[in-house]
Amino acid sequence: MTKNNNSRRQFIQNALMATGGILLAPNFISCSDDDVTDSSVNTEGYTSTNFQQGVGSFDPTSSQVIIWTRYNAANKEILWEVATDIDFTDILRNGSVVTETSRDNTIAIELTDLSEGLKLYYRFVNKEDKQTSAIGETITLPENASSLKLAVCSCSNFQAGLFNVYNAMANSEADIIVHLGDYFYEYQAGGYGSSDENAFLNRFHQPEHEIVSLEDYRTRYKQYKQDADLQLAHQKKPFICVWDDHEVANDTYKDGAENHSASEGSFETRKNNALQAYSEFLPFSRLDADNQSLIYRTFNLGNLVDLIMLDTRVIGRDKQLDLADYYTATGLDGAAFQYALFDTNRTLLGTTQRDWLLGQLNTSTSKWQVLGQQVLMGKMYIPGDLLAAFGTANFNTILAELVQIKMRYQAGDPTLTTEEITRILTVIPYNLDAWDGYPVERELIYNALGDKKVIAFAGDTHNGWSSKLTKQDQTEVGIEIATAGISSPGFEQYLGNPSAETLTAFEGALTTLIDDLNYFDASRRGFVMTTFTNTEVTSEWIFVDTILSQSYATIVGHTVTFS
Repeated sequence: MTKNNNSRRQFIQNALMATGGILLAPNFISCSDDDVTDSSVNTEGYTSTNFQQGVGSFDPTSSQVIIWTRYNAANKEILWEVATDIDFTDILRNGSVVTETSRDNTIAIELTDLSEGLKLYYRFVNKEDKQTSAIGETITLPENASSLKLAVCSCSNFQAGLFNVYNAMANSEADIIVHLGDYFYEYQAGGYGSSDENAFLNRFHQPEHEIVSLEDYRTRYKQYKQDADLQLAHQKKPFICVWDDHEVANDTYKDGAENHSASEGSFETRKNNALQAYSEFLPFSRLDADNQSLIYRTFNLGNLVDLIMLDTRVIGRDKQLDLADYYTATGLDGAAFQYALFDTNRTLLGTTQRDWLLGQLNTSTSKWQVLGQQVLMGKMYIPGDLLAAFGTANFNTILAELVQIKMRYQAGDPTLTTEEITRILTVIPYNLDAWDGYPVERELIYNALGDKKVIAFAGDTHNGWSSKLTKQDQTEVGIEIATAGISSPGFEQYLGNPSAETLTAFEGALTTLIDDLNYFDASRRGFVMTTFTNTEVTSEWIFVDTILSQSYATIVGHTVTFS
């Protein structure tokens, strides 16, 4: 049995992240030569009152996985058990740890040296209080998999509606849930996500104010993790997670955020608070080859998929450009904007992470190379006329005009005027928070692929997208699969909640006007189920029909196959 403060394998050192000096909560380590007690704990008559945040498992491979819980009291000895059967008659590994206020009484056990292809059951027990957690289920992957299912999700806003999407993923055939960030939102009660339509759900944020301190962030995690549907997803499926901006503050970059002001104190302190709490409630494996505590990491999933998880948000990102800064009294200063946009020193990843990524892509030997990251990678270049009209009374008229011109252009209409052609070919990246705001670094990555093609997962936008990934010379280097949000509002919010017909027309208009965009859903909540085999990849955009009632249905809204 692994005893607290007693085993060389008990914890990884309180390592500092190599870029930023952020203190992360350590994982407790259990190896194959740990002693195992003879029998399981008899939990008859126990309750789960003090395990209010449920259980979870994280970062599965063919030989290791993390199991997690939180106990609602400090200085308590918590026994943990891992078995190959749900009755815990065949105990594979067990041990104990003592809860500590320094990590808000969370427990993360990193199980190593496991056999491949296991179905595992785990639980946590406190004998003194007669408390037992729910029984969690997790896996180790086979060393050579013939197929793999990943449920890809992002953007869960407690205030915006019920977590039916988590429930759907929990009851799906997914092997692993890949969460691309915005696990929660930092806004105050009644802030972003809340509306007259969903107020009756009474899902207002705790604490009521915008979160800034370490205790604020911890409280918000505890609120989200008491949601029954989120608990079920964690109980039934292992997660692989990465943070996006709202785990800190909206539109975070390495030195600040759009939603941080001087009145809220030091951004560096706030960021450190946020990421410490993240590591306490959403642990990730620290057992990489270099023994560094980094959120970016690679998973070899059954020698079928190399899933390369990236931090496109916090570690290395330079501040986003703002198109409004380049408008003058006579219009957009295109030359100044282009000069800033194509500055070779601007980076989204930071040089250390970028060099690491290029090395991972170069050495990857799996059938599929997949980038698990936050923001859209595909080019979303839209006509400047349309961008200038957004939010004005002329928007729909200009949109219709541009679509008509583009369709005539695609058909080779010889009557098009130079002015008309200029209107549809003068395009601007509309989302400078995404890879479109860092095109030089994106092209560098594309050029490093050689003959390989990548699949890029993305979240962040709350909408479903699929784009081809192309270099500047239009060479296709892969495909982007971008998931809708779990509950956060999509484009429909910005379009004034239009009719279904208007939404369909808008979706069609964007796929016409944006050259690399093949699919767009502007209004539904859901996830993407991506199935990998040795011959092809199939992605299904699965949507729930409501987040305002616990009674819901799912539909497959779109399917893409890549080979």
